[in-house]
Amino acid sequence: MQNQLLQQGVELMLYGMGTVLTFLVLLIIATTIMSSFLQRFAKPEPAAKPAEATKLSGNDDHLIAAISAAIHKYRIRHKK
Repeated sequence: MQNQLLQQGVELMLYGMGTVLTFLVLLIIATTIMSSFLQRFAKPEPAAKPAEATKLSGNDDHLIAAISAAIHKYRIRHKK
């Protein structure tokens, strides 16, 4: 009785591990196929122009002032 129960447990474990392994292998294959498909047919995004990059960094002084004020306020509130 005990031997049969142990044998059924091992069989169930092997079926479960086989199912998981099969699923993971199929997932890897599907991901690889989708990746190669997208590399073949997707258009690359254009790089940011230098003019746009300088526009984004134009408010650095205001950003630094806001961050400094927030840090100062936090330190005052959480002073030990």
